[in-house]
Amino acid sequence: MSMMRYVILQQGQELKFVEMPADYAYQLSALNLRLNKEIDKLTAREVPALPRAIAECDRLDLLQESLRITSGLDYINELEASFSSIQEENYPLISLLTEIRALQAQLEQWYEEEGAS
Repeated sequence: MSMMRYVILQQGQELKFVEMPADYAYQLSALNLRLNKEIDKLTAREVPALPRAIAECDRLDLLQESLRITSGLDYINELEASFSSIQEENYPLISLLTEIRALQAQLEQWYEEEGAS
């Protein structure tokens, strides 16, 4: 069984727990930091709200039934969908989408290989 890490994201008072393959958790955290740095530069009318990565951990035991763990691939797919729907004309959005899609492709390959083992 592969080692997993958890990236904890916060948006307002809401927390999101994203389960990532250990080798890719840092990439999600770094991508999140970059997106948060660049999102204010977007000039489109409808820009998605973006949580901030606040922590990573190796083990996670949720004690409230209302909290859920999201798979890394599900999260990155949602992120890609929200950024690809932005109607941006002034900022080179393609560079951000390229980074999102690169991690998305790596995760798809990882899950495919894990499913085959």
